Amino acid sequence: MTDLQHFAPQKKFLVCVDSDGCAMDTMDIKHFTCFGPCMVDEWGLEEWRQPILERWNQINLYTMTRGINRFKGLAIALGEIDAAYTPIEGVRELQAWAESAPELSNGALEKALPTAQGPCLAKALRWSQAVNKAINALPESEKKPFSGAAAGLAAAQAVADVAVVSSANREAVEEEWARCGLLDHVDVLCCQDAGSKAACIAQLKQKGYDPACILMVGDAPGDKAAAEKNGVLFYPILVRHEAESWAEFVQTALPALTGGRYAPYGAQMAARFLQNLGQ
Repeated sequence: MTDLQHFAPQKKFLVCVDSDGCAMDTMDIKHFTCFGPCMVDEWGLEEWRQPILERWNQINLYTMTRGINRFKGLAIALGEIDAAYTPIEGVRELQAWAESAPELSNGALEKALPTAQGPCLAKALRWSQAVNKAINALPESEKKPFSGAAAGLAAAQAVADVAVVSSANREAVEEEWARCGLLDHVDVLCCQDAGSKAACIAQLKQKGYDPACILMVGDAPGDKAAAEKNGVLFYPILVRHEAESWAEFVQTALPALTGGRYAPYGAQMAARFLQNLGQ
């Protein structure tokens, strides 16, 4: 296993795989126990806790905004809370920052604080830091692969080069995948430090693969968009149907890819993906 800079293709086909919510069953637990509850705590929303947490999960897990950047998701949620439950001071400033900032990270938010007009940006930073702390405190038993993911990766590596293409922190991905035995089925690791998912796929494509031989496996609209931007194929891991999706990947998607007949099947899967997210 190597990094993007040193990677050289060994096979005709390339399978790119996202991490959180796709191969690793970590997305739900992070939102259920970290992101949403930390927002309730930071803004004192306990009175409306249940409906607010349900809506947070809809925004971040079960609709077309699945996988959205944490600050964009926060801006959407707080905007709705401001309209439906209780005033959120400074929420418009947060929304404007989340919409226009060139980088959406804790560091970028820190740099914006000296010119902040209200309290919302500082509270958003405290929330994000609390989320990171809560995620780091999750027991290892909560960070596990989806059923069928390891078998799917092994089957992929038998016929293709396998790349992790994830926007998550590299050290976290490396630790989780190594601990769960998934790195044994990976040839190259492309994480947050290597650029966006679309940028990573573009750099992998430049290694000499035919775009018709590259398949992006992902669970969120952003994964589909990254594939489409590069003119490569997409296979969805359907939320709430992950084990079945990995089984179908082995039984149907891989043979379709290597047999040169993926495009019509991929169109059917894209429709199922959108339907599953309520689109």
